[in-house]
Amino acid sequence: MSEMTDKDSSEPPGRVDQQLDCSGLRCPLPLLRTKQALNRLPAGSVLEVIATDAGAERDIPAFLKLSTHRLLGMRRAGDEFHFRIERGP
Repeated sequence: MSEMTDKDSSEPPGRVDQQLDCSGLRCPLPLLRTKQALNRLPAGSVLEVIATDAGAERDIPAFLKLSTHRLLGMRRAGDEFHFRIERGP
């Protein structure tokens, strides 16, 4: 994955209310910190997560599919994975 893929979103590209940098953290910390950050945000907020652990590429989208949150887009930039997530209700 090299480009941001937006998933049927009415969000303006790049809108981010909070950024979470999980660079250098190993599994399962990027996923756990993402869950914690989403729980602190109001519904409709957009969280950008940056992770370097390869497990985040599968773990974060898998978690979001089972939650009320929405993956707005994800991309890979070098060894970083970037996720834009909208907080669900």
